[in-house]
Amino acid sequence: MNVTWLYVPGDRPERFAKAVASGADVVIIDLEDAVAPPKKDEAREHAVAYLRGRRDTEVHVRVNDPATERGRDDLAAVGRLADGVRLPKVESVAVLEGLAGTPAYALLESAAGIVAAREIAAHPAVAGVALGEQDLAAELAITDEQAMNHLRLQVVLAAAAAGLPPVPMSVYPNVKDEEGLLASSLAGRALGLFGRTAIHPRQIPVIRRAFRPGADEAARAAEIVAAAEEAERAGVGAVALPDGRFVDAPIVARARRTVDLARRLADPPA
Repeated sequence: MNVTWLYVPGDRPERFAKAVASGADVVIIDLEDAVAPPKKDEAREHAVAYLRGRRDTEVHVRVNDPATERGRDDLAAVGRLADGVRLPKVESVAVLEGLAGTPAYALLESAAGIVAAREIAAHPAVAGVALGEQDLAAELAITDEQAMNHLRLQVVLAAAAAGLPPVPMSVYPNVKDEEGLLASSLAGRALGLFGRTAIHPRQIPVIRRAFRPGADEAARAAEIVAAAEEAERAGVGAVALPDGRFVDAPIVARARRTVDLARRLADPPA
């Protein structure tokens, strides 16, 4: 599973390669909010030129509102080139009709989007959903974190019910507040959110740390995986832990994911 996504403005092509080198799992070339209206056509051209080249990192493009002509033009230009397209301001499945070929990630940024979250998440064109929290909070005049948590959980449930990957967290706007970013990410993780988008490369290591399994969690998961492998070798279906407890298949699957994640996010050797 991807843990970090890094936005880069589409009108700053000199930053594309730097974003790819940042260590982010996915780079998102942004044609929407990060680009002023007079530069949007230019940004699209830069994105197309970059996507036609070779790259190792997964690259998505956040297009403009797909309900608008500009957004549809963006999709026509980058849809077959990008590894994924991120669709802002999705409020119904109507804008998803006709999408094909490229994984689409629906951004829910309004009250209407939250209300339609389950229907949107279940649409066959959708590969994932995420929240646009700043727009949503502004529309609803939300200042209370618990109220926002309620909305977050609705999207977490919609994604899980549709069999989609876990919902990543929205950006943390203060790039200098690493303690706040860490605390916020840990709180989101406790709600079932997983991973986070970033607006600056310096946020990447903090996000990775927040979503890395702790030592005790990783050790426990490794114990479960070892017991499952022993049961498989013995040809038995029940998985018994050394302390006498039994675990079922979903717990084993989660343990395998935890072991893999701990390995991927481990600190490099000193």
